[in-house]
Formats: sequence, C-alpha cells, structure tokens
Amino acid sequence: MRKIHIWLFITKLFFFAPWMKAQEVGEELSVVEADQKREKKPYTIRFGLDLSKPVMAQLDKDYFGLEFVGDIRLFKEIYGAIELGNEKKTTQSEQINFTTTGTYIKLGFDYNMFQNWKGMNNAIFIGMRFCNSFHKQEVNQYEVYQLHHYWPEEPIINGPEIRERDKLKASWVEVIAGIKVKMFNNFYMGFSVRLNRLFNDTTPENFDNLYLPGFNKKTDENVWGAGFNYTLTYAIPIKI
Repeated sequence: MRKIHIWLFITKLFFFAPWMKAQEVGEELSVVEADQKREKKPYTIRFGLDLSKPVMAQLDKDYFGLEFVGDIRLFKEIYGAIELGNEKKTTQSEQINFTTTGTYIKLGFDYNMFQNWKGMNNAIFIGMRFCNSFHKQEVNQYEVYQLHHYWPEEPIINGPEIRERDKLKASWVEVIAGIKVKMFNNFYMGFSVRLNRLFNDTTPENFDNLYLPGFNKKTDENVWGAGFNYTLTYAIPIKI
C-alpha cells in the first residue's frame, strides 16, 4: 500500500510538475506584461515660457522679449517641439543706431537619452529646430562715414534714411542640447544651449541685419550664432 502511494506521488510529480511550472511562467509573463502596460508612457503635452527673456528685459532697457515653448511626445523618446517668440532690440553699432522688432517660429524635435524610472518623465536631450523670423528694422540715427576725425559730426536723426524697413525675413537651423527636470506636480524646469547656422536673410536697404529676432547677433563675416533658454513648463499627460 505504501508503495502504491509512492508511485502515485511520483506519477503526479512527473505529469503535473511541468504544467505547474508552465503556469508559474505564465503568471510571471502576465506580471511582466502588466508592468509593461503600466510602464507604457502616455502622450504628454508640455507648454510654458522661456524665463530668460523677461530676466534679460529687466537687465537691459533696450531689450524686450517673450517666448512660448511647447512639446508633445510622438514616440517613446521622441518629442515634437515648437517655440514662438517676439523680440524688440535697440542696437548701437559703430555708425548706426537701429531698433529690430519682429516675431519668430521654431519647429523641430527632441530625442531623450535619459532612462527614466517608472513614473518619471525627465529628459537629457538633443534636438534640432528649423527657424524663421519675420521682422523690421528702424533706423534711429546714424553717422556719416569719414576718413578723418578732426571735426566730428553730430549723429543724423532726421532725413530720408531715418525710416523703417519692413517685410524682412531670415531662416536658420539650430542644433540644441538640454535637460528637463520635474520640480513638483507637473511642473518642469528646463535648460538648453543652441548652435545656430544662418541660411539666408533679407537685408534692409543701405545697411545690414545686425540682429535677428530669435537668432541674436549677426555679422557679415560669420553666419554662426549661439543662444540658450531657461524654461518653466507644465505637463498634461494624455492616455490613449
């Protein structure tokens, strides 16, 4: 009788052990799949402001700037990005004083290289922007170029050249790198640096674009520029 019980135990172990093991594996796979579903990142829209421009406006009385920023998750670690801004900058060069006023738009993408823990949405990213500005240049005063300086002349503040040149455009591309970190609730602080390459710009009559909204300073000899932004954004997760 005892031998019968032993053989029954061996039989059950032989036939039911693989089934029990398969059941355990299935349960483990179900847990993993459930975790993966929970880990699936929702589409997220972030929007906010570039805080550096209001700060610069407080420090420089000849400057005003405002920029709205936003991004949306398109794929797992790829975000579409947009930046809309307006700037007004009075510039004094060697012989001319002028004011640049205009708007700009930047469209592109960010690629997040940071591996987040579950529930996090921070980013260390690289990206690119394709940019256009629409602006005008207004000459405030200028000095006539002269070879000698024995009899310096007063700046000219009236005349046919003291006027506005409008319908100006510029286009450039930016390569950027930055970070975005969650501070509290759904608010994120971000910082990025940019390397700009100017493609083309419409030059005003009788002088050049020395400042482009969104691009910063520009010279005849150099089509490269640089910039940065410091953002505060609010994220809205959208589960589909």
